[in-house]
Amino acid sequence: MELDGKVAVVTGGTRGIGRRIVERYLEEGASVVFSGRDEAKGAQALKELEAGDRAAFVQGDVTRRQDAERMVDAGVERYGRLDVLVNNAGGMPGFAVVGETDDALWHDTLAVNLHAVFYATRRALAHLVPQGSGRIITLSSIEGKQADPGLGAYATAKHAVIGLMRAVAREVGPLGVTANCICPGIVLTDMIRDQGPLAARTLGVTYDQLLGVFTGKAATGRATTVDEVAAVAVLLAAEAGAGITGAALPVDGGATCS
Repeated sequence: MELDGKVAVVTGGTRGIGRRIVERYLEEGASVVFSGRDEAKGAQALKELEAGDRAAFVQGDVTRRQDAERMVDAGVERYGRLDVLVNNAGGMPGFAVVGETDDALWHDTLAVNLHAVFYATRRALAHLVPQGSGRIITLSSIEGKQADPGLGAYATAKHAVIGLMRAVAREVGPLGVTANCICPGIVLTDMIRDQGPLAARTLGVTYDQLLGVFTGKAATGRATTVDEVAAVAVLLAAEAGAGITGAALPVDGGATCS
């Protein structure tokens, strides 16, 4: 097993990409603390995971520094160490072209997609650097490599976390810690199904047309799957990924290959 004996913290791990990463890490032998805003969803996820003492849920809001730090510390408090932080929590609080983006949308988008990553990463480094090893993995997006209309705030945040991880990689690489981003293409998670129709209306197209825009860019001609993203998260957390740092790895079916 690739992660036998490792301890990981995964933010936003109750559903979607985060949930699949939690599942894969458990399958590979890790103990995992995962977080979410909804206590009931966390309890349900724990029940479905059937991982016993190797899984734990922490309720909190990653946009609050105290909560983000508590989530990271929970791995150490429960299992005695921290080896991997996955900054998965994120989202799109709304959609608007830049000229019509209000202050609330701008700040809310950066809070959940950028500030939360900074809070958790800074706290994780306090544990990883002294032990001389560790992995920090942040979910960016295809929007971290391009920018589509109506997603200006989101694209800004996803570009920014790539810069943050590259800075971390340079600073702590000699100390045994790696820092990378995964940049998925469109993944048909609950979030996309819930928010996709609103995004489509913002752009004046149907939901199916919007999906077609993204899948049409992919060389594979289809959406990315949660399994494909989670597989890369396993690689980056494992010894096999020790030589990868400062990277922004696309898992987008070739949508950004040009």
